[in-house]
Amino acid sequence: MATNTITKKPATAAEEIAESVEAHPERARRAPDVVGPPLGADQKPVTVTLSHHLRINGTDYTPGAEIPVSPDYARRLRGQGFVART
Repeated sequence: MATNTITKKPATAAEEIAESVEAHPERARRAPDVVGPPLGADQKPVTVTLSHHLRINGTDYTPGAEIPVSPDYARRLRGQGFVART
């Protein structure tokens, strides 16, 4: 049985991400402009303050969190009671 005598220095998570981005720049993810559904044509994001806990795309948002959403999604959240009164 052969034994590998070469030891590899373990890479840190930041180094692995940097190497991945350098090798495949098209795969690099940018932060989304809005939470939830994407903006429509010629729409600007609306910032809403949540009145209840909400989970969107696997991310938890607590009451009082201010999140940018599309105007259509803001209207839906208001109708369902998730947006705090101001």
